Amino acid sequence: MAAAASGVVAFWPATVASQATADSLPASAGSFPSAHGAAGISQAQISEGNFALRQREVAVLVARQAAARQTAVRQRAAARAAAAAAAQQQAQQQQAQQQAPQPAPSQAAPVPSGSAQQIAMSMLGSYGWSSGQFSCLDSLWNEESGWNVFASNPTSGAYGIPQALPGSKMASAGPDWQTDAATQIRWGLGYIQSTYGSPCGAWAHEQADGWY
Repeated sequence: MAAAASGVVAFWPATVASQATADSLPASAGSFPSAHGAAGISQAQISEGNFALRQREVAVLVARQAAARQTAVRQRAAARAAAAAAAQQQAQQQQAQQQAPQPAPSQAAPVPSGSAQQIAMSMLGSYGWSSGQFSCLDSLWNEESGWNVFASNPTSGAYGIPQALPGSKMASAGPDWQTDAATQIRWGLGYIQSTYGSPCGAWAHEQADGWY
């Protein structure tokens, strides 16, 4: 019993100690990996989050670049379409102008022919006068110049059939005012219209005052 008692006494503390050590190891071993594992998962999660964020940023940038390229492509296409439409419209306008009937070239006014009296008679209607005015005109210019294109008054300097004073006034009717009966008559009729209204009015003034 003493031996047994001593054996019990001898081994129990060791057993208890061993048991205590055994009991304490799992606790220590269990607590260490738990804390270490928690720290490792947190860092991995952060890294994964940063990577995912960068992926999203890259995806957004790529999408924006693609949208910008598509916008540029649409703008270039619209510009080309507008230029083509403008060119087509211009071509159509040019074609329409080419196909439009061209106005006939204006006919030059016929040059009066015949004697000075015949030329004057043919011009009366263009000034709104009837042929009845010719008798007054004939009397007037018979008195003034005898219907002579080169008639010249040495005293006053009046010249031509209507006796323009000075004769260079008739240049407004044509550059050949010194030699052409039609040019002189055209100027003379215009002068009579603006000053006396009609050849008969001019002839009445001539009879009353000796000049017109």
